[in-house]
Amino acid sequence: MVALSLVDIVGAGPAGLYAAILIREAMPGCRVRVWEQNPPHATFGFGVVFSDQALDFLRADDPQTHDLVTPRMQRWRNMTLVHRGETVLLDGIGFAAIGRLELLDILQRRARAAGAEFAYGCPLDSLQALDGDLVIGADGLNSLVRASAETVFAPAWGHFENHFAWFGAERAFETLTQTFLHTDKGTLNAHHYRYAPGRSTFIVECDPATFDAYGFAEMDEAASARQCADIFADTLGGAPLLTNRSLWRRFPRLWCENWVAGNRVLLGDAAHTAHFSVGSGTRLAMEDAIALVRALCAHDALGEGLAAFQAARQPIAKKIVEAANMSAAWYDRFPDKMAHAPLDFAFDYITRSGRVDMERLRRLSPDFMRRYEDSSGEAR
Repeated sequence: MVALSLVDIVGAGPAGLYAAILIREAMPGCRVRVWEQNPPHATFGFGVVFSDQALDFLRADDPQTHDLVTPRMQRWRNMTLVHRGETVLLDGIGFAAIGRLELLDILQRRARAAGAEFAYGCPLDSLQALDGDLVIGADGLNSLVRASAETVFAPAWGHFENHFAWFGAERAFETLTQTFLHTDKGTLNAHHYRYAPGRSTFIVECDPATFDAYGFAEMDEAASARQCADIFADTLGGAPLLTNRSLWRRFPRLWCENWVAGNRVLLGDAAHTAHFSVGSGTRLAMEDAIALVRALCAHDALGEGLAAFQAARQPIAKKIVEAANMSAAWYDRFPDKMAHAPLDFAFDYITRSGRVDMERLRRLSPDFMRRYEDSSGEAR
C-alpha cells in the first residue's frame, strides 16, 4: 500500500466525496482534506439517473454506501418513448434515480464519519495551498487541477451540436420517458424521469435551428421554463417547470489522454465526460474513485500506483464514453429520424450506441422486439 500522510481532494461532487470515503477507510492514518468552492448543500440540476443495476458495483466494493443509497432510489423496469403522439414501451430497459442533493448528502455524511476534513465555500485560485502527498482533481469540467498541468493531461475538447436545459417538475413519471415533438418552429425532445415522490427531472433538448427559432438565447431561466412548459404542456399535465441553474448549453465532449501528472490525478468529469443520455456520468466518477484507491492499495510507490490506476481504468471508461458519444451523436441527428414510424424510430433509438446487437436486444426487450419484428412481417 502507498504510504500517504495527506491527500488533498479538489471538488466535493460524487467523485471527490467517494474518493475521500475510500481513502479514509483504506488508510485510516492518512489525513484527507476536501476543498469545495460552493456551500455544502448547493448543487445544480435535480435528479441523477443510473442505468439498471449500475449500482451493483457498490454492493461488492462498498455495501455500506450501497445500503444507504439504494433504498432512497426510484426504480423502474421499462422505458417509454413517445413519437408522433404514440407511446412505445421498451421493456427491460430499466433505470434508477435519486435526487442529486440527496446523493451528495449521503456521501457527505459518510465522508465526515470516515474522518475526512472539509473546506466548503473555499474557491481556489491555484494549487499552492495544497501540500498533500497526492492531489486529486475531482473538480469537474472546469478543473483547476487539470489546468495546472494541461500539457501533461492533454485534454481533447469539443461540443455536441444540440442545446439542452435541465429543468425539474413537480410531478412523477411512471418510467424514464423520451418525448419527441415536432412543432411549427422545429423539433424538441424531453428526457424526463422521477427521482423522488412527486418530483422529476425534465431535460429539454433541441437542434440549433429550433433553438434559434424559439429565441431561447434571449430568454432568462424563467422565460425559457415557461416556454418549454407550454411546448410540453400535454406531457407535463399542465405542471410548471422548475429552474436551478437551468441554463441552455451544449454538452461538452472531453477526454484527457493522461489522467496523471506527477502527484496529481483526475477523476470524473475533470478527466472525461459522458453524455447524460446513457445515465453513466456519476457511476463513472464513483468507479474512477474505486479504481484509484484499489491501485494505491496494491502498490508501495505513489508513481506506480497512479500508473496502474490509469492503465487499468482508462480502457474501461473509454468504452463507456465512446458509447455515450455515439448516443449523443444520435440526438444531434434526431430531427432527421422523426420521419420514421414509431416502432422503427424506437428501434433506431435503442440501438443508437452500437452496444446492443439483435440477439441481445431480443433477450433484453423481448416484448418490444416481437412487436417490431411482427410489424415488418419478417425478422429483421
